[in-house]
Amino acid sequence: MGNLTATRPPQPWTAPTASDPVATTLRLPGSKSMTARALVLGALASGPSTLDGPLRARDTELMAGGLRALGAHMSISDDARWLVRPRPLVGPAHVDVGLAGTVMRFLPPVAGLAEGRVTFDGDPQARVRPLGPLIGALRSLGVRIDTPPSGGLPLAVLGAGRVTGGAVVIDASASSQLVSGLLLAGPRFDRGVVVRHEGPPVPSAPHLRMTVQMLRAAGAAVDDSVPDVWTVEPGPLTGRGWKIEPDLSGAVPFFAAALVTGGEVTLLGWPRSSMQPVEQLRALLHRMGGEVTLTTSGLTVRGTGVVHGLDADLSDVSELTPALTALAMLADSPSRLTGVGHIRGHETDRIAALAREFAALGADITESADGLEIRPRPLRGGTFRTYADHRMAHAAAVAGLAVPGIEVDDVACTSKTMPEFPALWSAMVTGKS
Repeated sequence: MGNLTATRPPQPWTAPTASDPVATTLRLPGSKSMTARALVLGALASGPSTLDGPLRARDTELMAGGLRALGAHMSISDDARWLVRPRPLVGPAHVDVGLAGTVMRFLPPVAGLAEGRVTFDGDPQARVRPLGPLIGALRSLGVRIDTPPSGGLPLAVLGAGRVTGGAVVIDASASSQLVSGLLLAGPRFDRGVVVRHEGPPVPSAPHLRMTVQMLRAAGAAVDDSVPDVWTVEPGPLTGRGWKIEPDLSGAVPFFAAALVTGGEVTLLGWPRSSMQPVEQLRALLHRMGGEVTLTTSGLTVRGTGVVHGLDADLSDVSELTPALTALAMLADSPSRLTGVGHIRGHETDRIAALAREFAALGADITESADGLEIRPRPLRGGTFRTYADHRMAHAAAVAGLAVPGIEVDDVACTSKTMPEFPALWSAMVTGKS
């Protein structure tokens, strides 16, 4: 498979409209969140690790590339299984973060453990993503970092081969990744790490739980019994085999298609016990008119063709906001989505972008500081801009099921987490593989 990290030219794409209920069984790529964490833990372990069913996409290739630049051995030529062999972490090195929050927040703590200078930069949009709290925390833990006056990218970590570690206070209200980055490297710090969050609630709690679960699975001692405090003891991490779950966030647009069209979508290979927020998704889709079941064959969503409005706090599952916004556009009653102010600092300001692009198609949509209010009315076709954000493309695709003529200005941005998306989506809607 070719390198996905290169800049791609915009690829306009007309979202297909469904004339019949969709009926499909899919095997989707692996979880981005699990793949990223497994790569980091593998590079910091005392022995080799394997990833079965990893996600191959721009974000995960950038993560593997960054760890390779720091000295770890990454064998990722086999799409089905990746191999990670830890080696001494050294600079000088350069890490291209692209537009990946995981790379820009997980690898600076790792770079502190390297011997030498490690520089970080990425796409233009990456320079405005929240990074300051992590830089401040690392400095208080003994890591030397050079930053521009903006306090973000581009930056340089002046690694000393070790990090003192200890207790640190951080405001992680902008992203749970700010905490996860410290925790993942924490076992390798001399004194481990105790992270205390102070500020508005940390969003995306399921992602933090995934970090803690995977650290423990790799042999780390982690205490998260006190709210907003995470303690990681110093100690070795064990190399191991990771079985990567299908990506739940990537599956949501496909599940939304079942609701919009009154069809049925089954995601194969879903585990009985998941590290991802399946129950929260099940509850949300049920309230919007879907039926969600988990069987030995997979996770299935059925729709009736009628979508209900939703009043929900999405702070734990903010990645679902774009697809659920598109669903709400097609609902039989108004919706109010709250608790997602932090997604203004994602790949783009997702709240503003969703409001702007759907309004251009005729929607009655109002943005608030932390969410959106949607009053459904007929939409029209037109250009839908993605702002290089894969989730914006997903939202346009969902709306396009019922609204002819929605043209996505740059569907190639979906390569960030699912390069196969346009082909999989078209095959689902047309019934042709």
